[in-house]
Amino acid sequence: GRFGQVHKCTEISTGLNLAAKIIKVKGAKEREEVKNEINVMNQLNHVNLIQLYDAFEAKNNITLIMEYLDGGELFDRITDESCNLTELDAILFTKQICEGVQYLHQHYILHLDLKPENVLCVNRTGNQIKIIDFGLARRYKPREKLKVNFGTPEFLAPEVVNYDFVSYPTDMWSVGVITYMLLSGLSPFLGETDAETMNYVVNCSWDFDAEAFEQLSEEAKDFISRLLVKEK
Repeated sequence: GRFGQVHKCTEISTGLNLAAKIIKVKGAKEREEVKNEINVMNQLNHVNLIQLYDAFEAKNNITLIMEYLDGGELFDRITDESCNLTELDAILFTKQICEGVQYLHQHYILHLDLKPENVLCVNRTGNQIKIIDFGLARRYKPREKLKVNFGTPEFLAPEVVNYDFVSYPTDMWSVGVITYMLLSGLSPFLGETDAETMNYVVNCSWDFDAEAFEQLSEEAKDFISRLLVKEK
């Protein structure tokens, strides 16, 4: 994880494998951020969202005990040449991501850091996934004027780059980017530098790579086109 080390551990009484994420905290602000992550995760109960079992607070760190997934990051499946993801694979992954995000949004939570590194496969062979890392998630009240300035440039929506108000479509933009990557192996906004990437994002400057999308259905392209649109 970005903010902590993750270790595999076993619950002695049950033999259950779990993941322990140990997050170093320096000062009250960082502690509050981790507590926010715990509060968000305590509200989650969905097959496509990682489950928090317990949390322990110590002087210099907080440990989150979560379900253990050993299938690796979705990112690795995208970059692994031998995986040969089909359009059907992409549909199965995207559907689960959408169902997880729908649950979050129904519970007034924005993830705000959706990217293939934050989607884990449950096991090495199957297509079941779970969304992880709620370190940047925010509770959201409809019509609230919420602004954020963090995340990974490739997956950021224009309103994040521009420091405008964020809402549910902010997450859906990232779902569009992930879907594009699942179908093509390419990143739609990636430039030579972060600044160039963010410039492409702000201008909503992307297209379908002719070769990569040649064999793909119009429905797949239409799905992406409806997500990668700038909020008016």
